Amino acid sequence: MNLSDLTADVLRISDIYAREHGIDRSGDWALLKVQEELGELTAEHLRMSGRARGAADADKLGDEAADVLGMLLIYCQGAGVDIEAAMQRKWLHWLEKTS
Repeated sequence: MNLSDLTADVLRISDIYAREHGIDRSGDWALLKVQEELGELTAEHLRMSGRARGAADADKLGDEAADVLGMLLIYCQGAGVDIEAAMQRKWLHWLEKTS
């Protein structure tokens, strides 16, 4: 799996989901969804660490992490962010310094 293919698949799925559920994805929708999904990931993290009610579930933690990533990819696409270039510029350049 590469990031470009993953982004394309996530965007197609988002289109299908929005169409089937009548969701208006205009304006700041994607950023608000990133925040919502991050909250859900945080809740699962708290359950996993014994600091919230409910049963810990590693699969659910992974699912929420996937939701955060998916919504971030949707946000980046809508905001005109080339996330691959940004990752290279912000993170991956450190690997070049150590070679």
